[in-house]
Amino acid sequence: MRVLVTGHQGYLGTVMVPVLRANGHQVVGLDIGYFADCVLGSFPGDPPGVVVDLRDVTVEQLRGFDAVIHLAALSNDPLGALAPEITYDINHHASVRLARLAKEAGVRRFLYASTCSVYGAAGDELVTEDAPLRPITPYAESKVRVEDDVAALADDDFSPVFLRNATAFGFSPRLRADIVLNNLVGYAVLTGEVRVLSDGTPWRPLVHAGDIAWAFATCLTAPEAAIHCRAFNIGTEQNNLTVAEIAEAVVAAVPDSTLVITGESGPDPRSYRVDFTAARQAIGFRAWWSVPAGATQLYQEYVSRGLTSAEFFHRFTRLPHLERLRDTGVLDASMRRTGSVSDPATRF
Repeated sequence: MRVLVTGHQGYLGTVMVPVLRANGHQVVGLDIGYFADCVLGSFPGDPPGVVVDLRDVTVEQLRGFDAVIHLAALSNDPLGALAPEITYDINHHASVRLARLAKEAGVRRFLYASTCSVYGAAGDELVTEDAPLRPITPYAESKVRVEDDVAALADDDFSPVFLRNATAFGFSPRLRADIVLNNLVGYAVLTGEVRVLSDGTPWRPLVHAGDIAWAFATCLTAPEAAIHCRAFNIGTEQNNLTVAEIAEAVVAAVPDSTLVITGESGPDPRSYRVDFTAARQAIGFRAWWSVPAGATQLYQEYVSRGLTSAEFFHRFTRLPHLERLRDTGVLDASMRRTGSVSDPATRF
């Protein structure tokens, strides 16, 4: 298949593109490049791609593709709280517009990266795709709105599918340090402490970036009837863990580290355990990476690639990185480039 991947220069896209290519697909990327240079260690490079703001995509840029995998988003709850209007502009309005243009361009399959955080404060019971959606943050709310609006576009010629990913973890050359397992391992490597700011009791479902890539690859070629206008939770029940349990896995993976639960941020209302049966039954997808294995992978990669505190706390943490681009004039207040794409002054 000929596949367009938005956000191919992000944390997930950088892992997903090689998986798609290994499965024989022709991949083209589409990305504004916010994180193109946020690479830890060596990286083999990107597929051919289009440099464009998601809000400015044209129908002509979407013609000739069999499928669109839509990953691009402002993926950070603190950023969403800081600028919710921009989060809705990019994550909601631009995403729905992309789906409409894809349908107009003749794209048959539209794979959307949603999130299990749409379940919000769900308690201790396992939630399925039919559970009530209770998004707490602007980021999660934007995902719910996209699912609703894109589902309305489905017809015999346009099949959207919504992959509600659990919280991602695992190494990517374009690292994210602001997601729970990646953060706890990095902090332990750099300081010797596994520091939990909440009380450690909230439930979190986790899934490895590589498993997410395989889920999307599976949906690309699954029978249309199996995926048409459906939502799938992506992850595995074995990775439904409390934040304290996640932290304990990090202590086991990082030599000489100690666990510190400060509780300074108070109780976190986001707590949910997720049922992943539907994806196993409908498309045969299984996630294989465990949290302990992911913690070990992250520890080994951080050490071998020489992760530094400056990189960890600034370059690979979404909010300070984007604030730096804005404060230095590379981006304006609406998160748009301040010059043309070809202008060297606007490079990231």
